[in-house]
This record gives sequence, structure tokens and C-alpha cells, in this order.
Amino acid sequence: MKGPEPGPEPTMEGDVLDTLESLGYKGPLLEEQALIKAAEGGLSSPEFSELCVWLGSQIKSLCNLEESITSAGGDDLESFQLEISGFLKEMACPYSVLISGDVKDRLKKKDDCLKLLLFLSSELQALQILQNKKCKNSQVDKNSEIYQEVQAICDTLGVPKSTTSDISLMLNQVESKVKAVLSKVQKNHVGKPLLKTDLSREQVEQLERINDALCCEYECRRRMLMKRLDVTVQSFGWSDRAKVKTDDIARIYQPKRYALSPKTTMITLAHLLAAREDLSKIIRTSSGSSREKTACAINKVGFSFNTVENESLISSFGIFMNLNSFFLCLGELEKRVVEGLRSSRLSYVCACSFEFLYL
Repeated sequence: MKGPEPGPEPTMEGDVLDTLESLGYKGPLLEEQALIKAAEGGLSSPEFSELCVWLGSQIKSLCNLEESITSAGGDDLESFQLEISGFLKEMACPYSVLISGDVKDRLKKKDDCLKLLLFLSSELQALQILQNKKCKNSQVDKNSEIYQEVQAICDTLGVPKSTTSDISLMLNQVESKVKAVLSKVQKNHVGKPLLKTDLSREQVEQLERINDALCCEYECRRRMLMKRLDVTVQSFGWSDRAKVKTDDIARIYQPKRYALSPKTTMITLAHLLAAREDLSKIIRTSSGSSREKTACAINKVGFSFNTVENESLISSFGIFMNLNSFFLCLGELEKRVVEGLRSSRLSYVCACSFEFLYL
């Protein structure tokens, strides 16, 4: 009993056609006879040259290559051959007949031309598969912190919500939206960045450690100021007149107090990268424009520093690029305020507590 007869063996032309079709090629060489004729013509065939250029451009768009295939044959076939040879060498082509020997003698045979097309098309197919895997890996859980951060950016800019969780796609939409918004304003609207140098990985890690230390330091300071505020408000109830209004004080104070947190101000490395030059300008905290929104009946009592000391201290506080000077300045400011607290009235103590809480 005879078994089924074996089918025709796959040909190189068939492999090339199948691969080109799967790649989405829409050119004239999807017919077998047209492909064979173009391969026989080699570099002198415009269709063959254009297909090589198309495959080379698709490959270059998916991977970082120095060489490229740009010219489409024409009269200068030798230059076109050199481009193809350099491109194949960078891609580590295994066919020695395509990258060795006299340049003029390469791609003279039909089989060599088909090998070139098969190699380029199969490499492009592999790159597309890897790219699709990367896109799938970029899909993140919509409950993740990264997705929530990017979605917050989209909501702020008014970008329509995406049905996918592809972070790269969402960031591309954000970039397009930002460019569209910036095109409608003056060039100096955003301002120049305060940090003009690129950061290395080591510098980024060092800045993150510094930021963590600063966050811990200021969290401790906020806890101290909040405790000082609690003690100050409690002291209001010591008098006989205030004892009967303890519930009223608690009803007014507690909602505002619970809204305060030692971790409300979270500064990250992103704030440093987004900082503009206007952030380094020194603004006097005692200026009229600043006091319009901070003045009230309680804190009209000012600090007991003389004018020279006050202006010098504020100026030093504004120049914070040197961290050592910044911490020394903070320590001096806190020291002087504490000295003022010891010799001031209760209303002044409350005013200082509120003012320091929002520094």
C-alpha cells in the first residue's frame, strides 16, 4: 500500500513571497513570475532595488543601525551595492557570497538575489515579532502607580481616555498634546529649565538619596510644628472662660487639624527636572504682594529682627543652591524664632505656629 505522495518541495521564491505577504508588502513583486524576473535582473531591476530599499528602511526603523539602504540603484550600481554590503555586514549576514569577494561580482545570480531578499525579509519579520512582544510588555495594570500617574497627566491636559493601558501610546498622546498647546503660546511662556545639564545614572541615584534625606528631615520638622500647634491650641483652654467653650474649639479646630499631614509635600526628582529659571528668583516673604494673602488679625505681630537682619536672612533663605548654606540658614531662622517665642505673647506664639506650618 502506497502512502500519500509528497508535495512539491518549497522553493526559495515561495518562501520570499510568503514572508513579504506576512510583512504587509504591497509592491509589484507579490507575483512569483514578477519576483523571478526581478531577481534575474538583480540591481538593474528597479522593482528589485525598490524592494531592497523598502526592506532596509523597515529594518532600520525597528533597530539602531548606522548603515542604511537609501539609493534605489539607478546608474550608480556600485554605490548601491556598497550600501547593501555595509548594511548586511552590520546585521551579521550569514551568506558569505553577499558580503565577500569583488563588489561588482555580487548579486549577479538569481539565487543570490533571492537569498538577499529572504535574509532581509526574515530579519524584518523577527524584528516585528520582538516589537510586538515589547508592546505587550508595555501593557500595565490600570491600578498600578505608573498608569495612575500617566492617566493623571492625560486628565490634566485634557487628553481623551485611552481604551488601552499601553504606556508608550499614552505618552505619545501626551507629547502631541503638549506640542499642540505650546504652539499656541509665546516661545518664552514656559521658560528655560533651571537644570541645563543631563544627569548620569549615578547622579540620579545620588539626587534620589539626597531627596530621601531631605524628605525625612522635613517630615520630622512638620511633625514638630504640628505638635507645637496642638499644644498652642490646647493652651487656649486653660482659662476659665475658655473651658466652657472646649467643644466649640474642638469642633472648629479638629477638622482643619486632621487635614494636615507631615507628608503632604512630596518633592521628587521630577520637580527638579521640571523646574524653570524663575524658580531661582528671590521673592521677599514680607513684600506687600505676598502679605496680601497671608495677613490676618492674629499674625500682624511681626518678627523682632531688625531690618538688616531680616533682609539678610530672607535673601540667604532664597538662595538655596548650596545645601550646606541652606541648612545653616534654616537652623538660624528656627533658633531666632524660638528665642522670640520665649518672650512673646500667646497670640504671637499661635501666629508663629501657623506661619511655620505653611513654610
